[in-house]
Amino acid sequence: MALNRDDTSPLFAPGVAGTLRLIVYLALACVLMVLDHRGGWLGNVRYGLSLVVEPVYRIAGLPSQGFQAATVAFADRQRLTEQNQRLREDLLLANAKLNRMASVAEQNQRLKELLDTQHSLSLNVQLARLIGVDLGSFRHRIVLNVGARDKVQPGQVVIDARGVMGQIVEVMPTTSVAMLITDPNHAIPVTIERTGLRTIAYGSRTGDSLTLPNIPVSADVQAGDKLVTSGLGGRFPPGFPVGEIRDVAQTPSGTFLSAQAKPAADLDRSEDVLLLHDLAEPAGPPAPAPNVGPPADLAPAPGAPPAQTLPSVTSPTATPTPARPSTAAPSTGATP
Repeated sequence: MALNRDDTSPLFAPGVAGTLRLIVYLALACVLMVLDHRGGWLGNVRYGLSLVVEPVYRIAGLPSQGFQAATVAFADRQRLTEQNQRLREDLLLANAKLNRMASVAEQNQRLKELLDTQHSLSLNVQLARLIGVDLGSFRHRIVLNVGARDKVQPGQVVIDARGVMGQIVEVMPTTSVAMLITDPNHAIPVTIERTGLRTIAYGSRTGDSLTLPNIPVSADVQAGDKLVTSGLGGRFPPGFPVGEIRDVAQTPSGTFLSAQAKPAADLDRSEDVLLLHDLAEPAGPPAPAPNVGPPADLAPAPGAPPAQTLPSVTSPTATPTPARPSTAAPSTGATP
């Protein structure tokens, strides 16, 4: 298909004049290209023109650059938001694991203390876990995860790694209820460790202290004295920590001293406790005492007479002092 030629163009006008002008222009262009290639004469011209044309290029490219910058900013913002959310989740997960590890470490420490207490006792103990709390003005009790199926019986003593907590008062098939020593209806025979004074420690309505209302006025009781179980009544074994006296005051009647004590056990923090089992009474007569005598290698033979060995052992201690006058008496009587 032939190209349409514009007849009004002076460069491609028909005739010899138009062809001549085209040849001149082409020759001039070739000369300028050769001169520019050889000497670089038009470099300054191009540099000056670039200063004029460059702003036009920049203005023409602003929409594309703006769109690209907005796209990158949106993508970076979205990526940063997602990364921030992921880091926040990782931080929360790490904090949860750290708190869990701290809780497990604390629980392991409590179990270690209970295990050490169990090893140091010469009693039969049973491990139990606290699963419920019943605290009020008139009831200070806890619920344990052991019951009749675990051979738990009413009256069993409950302790933790620090001291006496209370005793079992109600037993169900799989759970049991223990009354704390701070219950207003609870009383425990105690001994002041420093002086040996025996008294009774009662619970209180506050739930965090013990009351000793019947201390003689002449008794030596001071703040800081340790209270231990006395063993009276046969319920609580002797020697277990019960509490520490905080203050001592005289009763309004003036006939007794009244003391307030802080429980030794962690009543509000313990999760694992020990139940004491009564020791079984020995059946039958006691075991015979072991034979006491010389070693078997020093004992005489069965057929040898033992008289030969006795004088050498008994003569230094068996010879009495009055024997000497009896031997000297015949000599004195013979001389006259």
